Amino acid sequence: MQAQYLLRMSEETGVTEYQRLVSGVLAKDRKVTAEFVSHCADWIYPFVRHRLPRAELVEDLIQEIVFAAWQALPSFRGEANLRSWVMGIARHKLDDCYRRRIRELEMSEDESPAEQAITPCLEQQLDLAQRQKRVQRVLAILPEPYALALIWQYRDEKSIREMAQLAGKTEKAMERLLARARENFKRRWSDDGV
Repeated sequence: MQAQYLLRMSEETGVTEYQRLVSGVLAKDRKVTAEFVSHCADWIYPFVRHRLPRAELVEDLIQEIVFAAWQALPSFRGEANLRSWVMGIARHKLDDCYRRRIRELEMSEDESPAEQAITPCLEQQLDLAQRQKRVQRVLAILPEPYALALIWQYRDEKSIREMAQLAGKTEKAMERLLARARENFKRRWSDDGV
């Protein structure tokens, strides 16, 4: 409610809330900078949380995104609103995170790719909320590169070609990684403990 009041008040003077935030941060106003960080975290958290399998990665990535936004703030031209601009940075940083994590994986080439996982019939009987929670639990126990590859492809709808280019891998290597990830996901999905 207070933010809406401030936005209305600021617009009456010709200065939007976002312009006030940007100019305050650039003027090194600590209170406004804290407000900027708070807004950024509020915008970014749901986006990042639903795309990373492990909670401990979320906080680190949010800090990285907010820091990048703060550093790039002098180049903010105001052509888009501040939230959209920050979310654009978040999308790029998330892609960077996926790329980093997948590159770190040293897979042995002698493993044969498994066939694609078939969605268990039980999944069809669960309601959407329960299924999403279970998917999150399974992703959280997968090796991190597998979880990130699956999220990158299915939630972020990246093609294998895009993923391979971003990760600096061949398409064949990315296909093998995804095949292993699907098989691992399928096996853990079938476990009673999840």
